[in-house]
Amino acid sequence: IAWSILAAIESNCFDRVIVSTDDKEIADIAVSCGAEVPFFRPENLADDFTGTIPVVAHAVDWLISNGCDVENVCCIYATAPFLVKDYLEQALKLLVDYEVDYCFSVGKFSPVQRALMLDMQGKCVMVHPENFNLRSQDVPDAYHDAGQFYWGTKDAWLSGKEVFNSNSLPFILPPERVQDIDTLDEWLYAELMMKCLL
Repeated sequence: IAWSILAAIESNCFDRVIVSTDDKEIADIAVSCGAEVPFFRPENLADDFTGTIPVVAHAVDWLISNGCDVENVCCIYATAPFLVKDYLEQALKLLVDYEVDYCFSVGKFSPVQRALMLDMQGKCVMVHPENFNLRSQDVPDAYHDAGQFYWGTKDAWLSGKEVFNSNSLPFILPPERVQDIDTLDEWLYAELMMKCLL
């Protein structure tokens, strides 16, 4: 979480950097890194199934209720160690200049049109067998949510608008800056990537 907090502070995009958590240890680390933890996340938003939008909307509601004039809000995941301040600045500019609901980080897929999956017997089958003869360099680029940041307007967050909507813009990250961390394997891979970047 320290990487995410430090990138946010260094970007100078924010009046306040707030961490929403229900965990005291995370709160203490966040404060030691320069963030605020002005509230603890309520129990109904602190489980493994609550989505991002209700959590951010709760934080925005709390800020407004406590006299803060909120305009644009950026949700930065704690599992985004490769985030850099320049991306936050550039994505905010896109959000404002194009007057969209959201601007969020994406990474480029390898040719997803030639994706494979395993069947019930563990054998390989193409997801789209009609693409077998396509060359990977001939298919259009496809992108995935990079899980780093999600800039959005106050109104978009509060209304519960989906982030991936037709009035949203992607911010395309270079491949060496894309690594979400949800599993131990991803953690180990991120450590290897970090050694190359430092």
